[in-house]
Amino acid sequence: MPAVHVLNGPNLNLLGTREPDVYGRATLDDIKTRLAEICAARGIELLFRQSNHEGDLVDWIQEAGKAGAPVILNAGAFTHTSIALHDAIKGSGATVVEVHLSNVHARESFRRHSFIAPVARGVIAGFGADSYVLALNALFDREERKT
Repeated sequence: MPAVHVLNGPNLNLLGTREPDVYGRATLDDIKTRLAEICAARGIELLFRQSNHEGDLVDWIQEAGKAGAPVILNAGAFTHTSIALHDAIKGSGATVVEVHLSNVHARESFRRHSFIAPVARGVIAGFGADSYVLALNALFDREERKT
């Protein structure tokens, strides 16, 4: 695994200040720094991105799929609405772990449906910023089992 892509969707640029009782106080930069340290220790490149635009996420998923690089995806609200992201994952063959900071199943009913989950390798939710670390470790473990 030469690289891992961490892709973040709408409003995640507001982490740390947006509903900290739900999403925690860690900023997206805090999460990026933590993952970068873990990846650097393993000699793996971290590509960490955020966009409020669905098409950017589609492009980045396709890019990762073409490169054979795994993806940690927090699609934010697009999780519950985007057939385009579902199709990008399925069409590109990208290995995706869906992550959520909050436990979406303990929140509003519309957050309980994911268009990502059926095409994701797995889903991690409810562990705050640690959700990303858990996803990264799951990808590492999967890669190590291949060798």
